[in-house]
Amino acid sequence: MANRLAEATSPYLLQHAGNPVDWYPWGDAAFAEARRRDVPVLLSVGYAACHWCHVMAHESFEDPATARMMNAGFVNVKVDREERPDVDAVYMEATQAMTGQGGWPMTVFLTPDGAPFYCGTYFPREHFQRLLQGVARAWDEERGGVLEQGRRVVEALSGPRTLGRGRAPGADALDAAVEALAADFDPAHGGFGGAPKFPPSMLLSFLLANHARTGRDRPLAMAARTAEAMARGGIYDQLGGGFARYSVDARWVVPHFEKMLYDNALLLRAYTRLWRTTGDPLARRVALETAEWMIADLGTDEGGFASALDADSEGEEGRYYVWTPAELREALGEDDAAWAAALFGVTDEGTFEHGFSVLRLPADPDDPDRYTRVRAALLAARARRVRPARDDKVVAAWNGLAVAGLAEAGALLDRPDLVARAEAAADLVARVHLRDGRLVRTSRDGSPGTSAGVLEDYADLAEGLLALHAVTGDPARLELAGRLLDTVLDRFADDEGGFYDTADDSEALFNRPQDPTDGATPSGRFAAAGALLTYAGLTGSERHRRAADEALAPADPLARKAPRAAGWGMAVAETLLSGPLEIAVVGPADDPATAELHRTALMAAPLGTAVTLGDGARDRGVPLLAGRPLVAGRPAAYVCQGFACRLPVTTAGDLREQIAVGRA
Repeated sequence: MANRLAEATSPYLLQHAGNPVDWYPWGDAAFAEARRRDVPVLLSVGYAACHWCHVMAHESFEDPATARMMNAGFVNVKVDREERPDVDAVYMEATQAMTGQGGWPMTVFLTPDGAPFYCGTYFPREHFQRLLQGVARAWDEERGGVLEQGRRVVEALSGPRTLGRGRAPGADALDAAVEALAADFDPAHGGFGGAPKFPPSMLLSFLLANHARTGRDRPLAMAARTAEAMARGGIYDQLGGGFARYSVDARWVVPHFEKMLYDNALLLRAYTRLWRTTGDPLARRVALETAEWMIADLGTDEGGFASALDADSEGEEGRYYVWTPAELREALGEDDAAWAAALFGVTDEGTFEHGFSVLRLPADPDDPDRYTRVRAALLAARARRVRPARDDKVVAAWNGLAVAGLAEAGALLDRPDLVARAEAAADLVARVHLRDGRLVRTSRDGSPGTSAGVLEDYADLAEGLLALHAVTGDPARLELAGRLLDTVLDRFADDEGGFYDTADDSEALFNRPQDPTDGATPSGRFAAAGALLTYAGLTGSERHRRAADEALAPADPLARKAPRAAGWGMAVAETLLSGPLEIAVVGPADDPATAELHRTALMAAPLGTAVTLGDGARDRGVPLLAGRPLVAGRPAAYVCQGFACRLPVTTAGDLREQIAVGRA
């Protein structure tokens, strides 16, 4: 049997390379073979850190009997959803339309032309075997009905879609969103809705921005309560830092243990911004620990960041992270173990499965020195366990989110090493993922993959580069962000002021995906709007500003009816309402006065302010710096809106006053 997955760059596909299933990667060859054999395609979509994907693999794809049935009746195609989000999006929409739900692994039966006619997610082995038999029989005996079902699905999902032209949501829609979120807020445990609970990363940024504009306590209180509850819960790794994918309960106690780069990059930024707003030491600690975890556990030798850590180790979900009282005693001794059990909520009954407990930190320790010692001892003991596997592919979009989070945290929390790590990741993506001016989505071990970048890759990388420019003033970051955003405008635009999720020259699927709503990451459309708006603030480009405004149009009805699906778009809309401000800081790089003005701009200005840094002698290709000289030989800051600037100021106090006037 040909091992067609052996040369894949996706760790998920490589996990299946040794299966007895005759897998094909997604591509023309698989569909040509299905036509030649006159059999359906069985499409299986998942990702490397997916627990239930592993379960189905062990039960079915590693089982010789099941594999024989798959090979006899189907051409089997394995797809990494993180490598091909376009394929995942198109067939997930079909799965949700046909079953009312979605998830991974996703299992879809297709005609040889790619039309889905039966969809599902995880199937236990016996159920899956019966399904294989039933689909094969229907294909042989009821072909007309099967083909008609596929035709109807394609027709229903590929018709014209009108999101409509419009403008970004105004203050009334954004304030209505806060009220709707308040009605869905869990005051006891933080977060929104019930179990399972996902970290509301994009909503936290929106709530903080809304508080900054309105001065109201409610949005800040919801953001702060949610952030504290997550930081003290089991969803946060109390020993090593970093957040798990979601909590299976409403109290953030038991997580689904996989740890994703995108979650942690977004939460790093959210906790940094919360600290910026409130000065909360817990938010600062969690931000720094999250950044350090990303670097230690997801950092790659080439300078980028791997995608995820698995939920499983030693064949069990969460085994690396959970504890029993006996394990605490073995690692710490009797006295410290009893203290640690009380501190971290480890009980004889356990909070997880089989008497294990997930560590939490309901309250700060009464003995910080003892806490530091105990935590170090538990980390050392945990390091002797079998570590979860790492999905070490580098995704352009998620590295862009990491660049933005690390750059902001490094600048605001006085950690230049984090800024340097952001620069290394930006360099890696620019060096490896950029090919003839276009992005490839993934790389591994410094070698680019073959999948074309999608909208979120261009948008999130541009966002990261602009955040890095605000911190370093490097004009090359702004220049590359501009090239990426020009590609967005030229290759991804629709006819209504929005964007498709794939470029106009990407592989044609039966439907061109276009989803304005946030998922686990900001929607590509809203991410593009944010980057376009910042770029317009630095360059004065009316084309980019207008595109940002129009791209935010779906955020208006979403803010009023489904605000949890539009957190990033609403946060960008808050920036638009604030002007946005533009601040140019000029002065010698080694002058403490320059550094003080720059830090004041980053700390005091509204979220989303376009900030740049220059020496006052030349604009270095940054339009916002043009004609902004030193003042009497002293470093200065220029606060502008629409490139119309107030008189320059030379002290941090005067800069804060001008920013306050601009926010009013």
